[in-house]
Amino acid sequence: MSSRRTRSGGRAARKAERTRSAVQSVSYIKRKVPVYRVAPDETLQLIEDNAERVLAEIGIEFRDDTEALDIWRKAGASVDGERVRFEAGMLREIIQTSAPSAFTQYARNPARSVHISKDTAVFAPAYGPPFIRNLDEGRRYATIEDFRNFVKLTYMSPALHHSGGTVCEPVDLPVNKRHLDMVYSHIKYSDKPYMGSVTSGERAQDTVDMTKIVFGDEFVDNNPCIVSLINVNSPMTFDDTMLAALKVYAKHGQGTVISPFILSGAMSPVTVLGTCTQILAEAMAGMAFAQLVRPGAPVIFGTFSSSMSMQSGAPTFGTPEPSMVLFICAELARRLNVPFRSGGGLCAAKIPDAQAAYESANTLQAAMLAGVNFMLHTAGWLEGGLVMGYEKFILDADQAGVLQTFLNGIDTSENGQGLSALYEVGPGSHFLGCAHTQANFETAFFRSSVADNNSFEQWEADGSQDATQRANGIWKKMLENYQPPEIDQSVEQALDEFIRMRKDSVADSFV
Repeated sequence: MSSRRTRSGGRAARKAERTRSAVQSVSYIKRKVPVYRVAPDETLQLIEDNAERVLAEIGIEFRDDTEALDIWRKAGASVDGERVRFEAGMLREIIQTSAPSAFTQYARNPARSVHISKDTAVFAPAYGPPFIRNLDEGRRYATIEDFRNFVKLTYMSPALHHSGGTVCEPVDLPVNKRHLDMVYSHIKYSDKPYMGSVTSGERAQDTVDMTKIVFGDEFVDNNPCIVSLINVNSPMTFDDTMLAALKVYAKHGQGTVISPFILSGAMSPVTVLGTCTQILAEAMAGMAFAQLVRPGAPVIFGTFSSSMSMQSGAPTFGTPEPSMVLFICAELARRLNVPFRSGGGLCAAKIPDAQAAYESANTLQAAMLAGVNFMLHTAGWLEGGLVMGYEKFILDADQAGVLQTFLNGIDTSENGQGLSALYEVGPGSHFLGCAHTQANFETAFFRSSVADNNSFEQWEADGSQDATQRANGIWKKMLENYQPPEIDQSVEQALDEFIRMRKDSVADSFV
C-alpha cells in the first residue's frame, strides 16, 4: 500500500507539472475564430425597428432621479413624469457617435490589463451570490473570508482574466460598509482588473476614490480602471440606485455594463423576438444616458436573460431560447459597434452534479460561439445565482480553459502544419516517438486539471474520486499555495486609512 501511494504521489506531481502550462496564461483572449449567427439581417432589422417603436411609443422610466430626467429633457427626449420617450434613431445616433467601440480596462499590474472589443474575450467569475457551498460545509451564508478566497482563486486561475465584482456577498459585514472590504480585497489579493460597487452612488464614489489611490487621480480621470454592472430593473425601468451608480462611473469616465435583467415570461415576453426587442430598447437607453453624462464613457451592451418554468415560476438555465436571445443580442451589439456582455456557467442545480454540468456547458458554449466579449458568471455559479460553489468554481474555471484554447484558433505555423512529422514517420508506423511529437508533447492538446482519463484500475487505486471530490482537493491546494501579488506599501497604507475614515464616519447598518 505504501508503494502504491508513493507511485500515486509521483503521478500527481507529474500531472501538476504537465497541467501547469495546459492553459496559457494571457491577460485576455484575442478571438481567432468566427462568431456563429442564428438570425438573418432581416430579423435583426425587425427587432431594431420594433425596439424603436417601444422607445418612441411606450418609453423607459427613470425613477426618482430628477437629474436624469433633466439630462434627457436637454437632450431632446420627451419627458412625461418619470416616463421618457425617444424619437426614432435618437439613441442609436448618440451611441454610435459617442460610445467607444473598444477600450482597455487597466489593472494595477499593467500586464493584466484587458482590452474589451468585438474581437476579444474577457472571462470573469460569478457575481452576487449570498451563499457559498463546498463539500465540507454544504450551503451557508458567505463571509468576507469566502470573498477573499474567491478573489485569490480567480487570481490563480489562468483562464479567468478579470477579478470580477461581488464574487459572493459577505453578509458578516455591515451592508453599508462591506463594499469597502470587497473593493480592497480585489486590490490587495489580486492584480487583475476588477468591478466596482453599484448599491448606491456613494459606494460607487468610494470605489472611484479607492481606485484613485491605486492609480492616481489624473490617470483614473482619463482612463477606465473600473468596469461595473448596471442592471436594468426590467421591464423598461431604471431605478434610482442603478442611476446613481451609473452617473458616478460615467462622470469619471469609468466603464459600465448596461444589462437588462430578464426572466422571460415574468420580466419580458415569452418569445425570443419579444425579449430581444425589450433588451435592445433598455440597453440603448442606458448606454445613451451614459454618453450624455460624459461623452466617450465606455459602455458594454449587457444581457442577462433566462427562461422560466411556466408551471412553477422558477428560473431555468441552459435551455434553447435564452441561447437564441444571447446569439441575437450579440449581433445587435455588433451592429451598434459596442462590446457585448453575457454568458457564463449558468445553472439551476443545487450542487455541482450532471444538471449543473449540462446547463453550464450549454450557456458557456453559446456565449463563446456568439462572440461574448465580457463573460460574467464564468465560474462558480449554482442555484440560479444564489450560491457560489467552491468545487463548481474549479470545474468551471477548467472549462474556461477549454473555451480559451478554442478561441485561440488554429495553428497554421510550420510547426502547426506538422509536415515534418508526416515525412519522418511515413506509412505504417506511429508518431509517438518522432521528433515533432517529442518537441510538442508538453503543450499539445488541452489538459484538464480536473478530469480523470486514467484506466478504471488506476482511478480506483487513486481513491475512486468523482470530479467534485477532485475539485475539492484542488481549491484547497490552490489556497494553500497562494502567494499575493506585490503592492506598494504606501498605497496599501493609504487604502487602509481611507477605509478606516469611511467606516468611522457612519454607524453600522445591516439593512
